[in-house]
Amino acid sequence: MTETGNADPAELGRFGALASRWWDPDGEFRTLHHINPARLDFVRRHAMLAGAGVADIGCGGGILSEALAAEGAHVTGIDLAPELLEVARLHGLESGHHVDYLETSVETLAAERPGGFGVVTCMELLEHVPRPDSIVAACAALLNPGGVVLFSTLNRTPRAWLFAIVAAEYVARLVPRGTHDYARFIRPSELDRWARQSWLEPIETRGLAYNPIRASASLADDTSIHYLAAYRRAHSP
Repeated sequence: MTETGNADPAELGRFGALASRWWDPDGEFRTLHHINPARLDFVRRHAMLAGAGVADIGCGGGILSEALAAEGAHVTGIDLAPELLEVARLHGLESGHHVDYLETSVETLAAERPGGFGVVTCMELLEHVPRPDSIVAACAALLNPGGVVLFSTLNRTPRAWLFAIVAAEYVARLVPRGTHDYARFIRPSELDRWARQSWLEPIETRGLAYNPIRASASLADDTSIHYLAAYRRAHSP
């Protein structure tokens, strides 16, 4: 698979064009800033970050990558949008949080560094690519035995369509129109199947509840809209 073989050029172009506003807490990506503390809490529940080697897949402008580095992790962030990586590197110089940013695909990184990480994060990416199963398999290949991978994505349900697309994109305008394609939303059962095929053992799946009034998010039992899932790499294939 080529570097862009499992990426949508339109998606890369859309996000790349907005790269300069990635770190604006009131801009188009403000919801990422709002949900990031809850995402980080979920990672902390399942991984010791201090001193850990972490791969952040689809890192964008580095919001999660920097938060992981601030916890003491040695972070490698990868993305296929060069504009986003440039913003991430520049912001890292300002914040002082070191992240090794690479313009590469997860499939390529997995081929080059199999078993090279104790923790892999892949958040808000699976619903934007043509073959999410390939992403899951590559994330699994990056893990050393016993390592943990954590995903965050959107469920394919009527409620997710209503809240993540209709409400978020057209009513409240929390994210740019066209950010999401309902056909690419992923049911937890589908993610579980891909994970098991890659020798990943399920640990926990939790919902992510977003409150736009309070501009914050929290872990929840309801997985019908936005959810996070943690898996552990089996010790032997």
